Amino acid sequence: MSLNIFSYIGKRTIDFFQEFGQVSILFFRVLGFTPQIVKSRKLLFDQMKHIGVDSLPLVIIIAIFTGAVAAWQAAYQLKGLAPISFLGTATSRAIITELGPVLTGIIIAGRVGASIAAELGSMKVTEQLDALETMGISIIRYLAMPRFFASVIMLPVLIIFANVIAILGAYLVSNLSLNVSYAVYFESVKRFFTMGDFMFGMFKGMMFGSMTALLGCHIGFRTEGGAEGVGLSTIRSFVISSAVILILDYLLWSLIF
Repeated sequence: MSLNIFSYIGKRTIDFFQEFGQVSILFFRVLGFTPQIVKSRKLLFDQMKHIGVDSLPLVIIIAIFTGAVAAWQAAYQLKGLAPISFLGTATSRAIITELGPVLTGIIIAGRVGASIAAELGSMKVTEQLDALETMGISIIRYLAMPRFFASVIMLPVLIIFANVIAILGAYLVSNLSLNVSYAVYFESVKRFFTMGDFMFGMFKGMMFGSMTALLGCHIGFRTEGGAEGVGLSTIRSFVISSAVILILDYLLWSLIF
């Protein structure tokens, strides 16, 4: 019994490092086509619209309620410890450094990462990828590279929108339910706002976007088993991307702060 457990763990460990190597190779192959961005700008803009513009309504809805919940939680934690005038500081810093980037990253992992895996997986099982390679078209340049750079560019943009909307949502709760005035709330936000917190959130967004696109492309390119395989790849892309985002978030906090 114990031998089977060690065998299972060993196999999973080997599979993990093998897949890590495959994703790393895909990353460097994508970077190798960076000079082709201008030539492939139409593909890039199409993916930027799909990843950024089409995701904006969902990001706004999530951000409003994220800010509202953050305001209630901050008010509860500040009660008896600090003046309510610090509510703007507590909510804005939490949103800018953590809630905005992480929740937006998970939204994109579910909406975009899964769709990338499903789209490329469908092309794989129907042999469209083989047809492209037969015609001399690199699937890395034509499919992976635009999705990767579009995700890296648009996720920070979505995070900016999410931050602004979430802070406004927190203000509405603070003003309407906790009687914190506009001047008090935003003076607190302005007093303790630092560009370092903002840039940290943007950097996390770029990292989350790159990992989501890479994993979606990697899983899509290796889809097997027809329609069932496409469904499994879609689920796997979302699960792995979400887990990687949370792990990466912890590692970035540990390294930078």
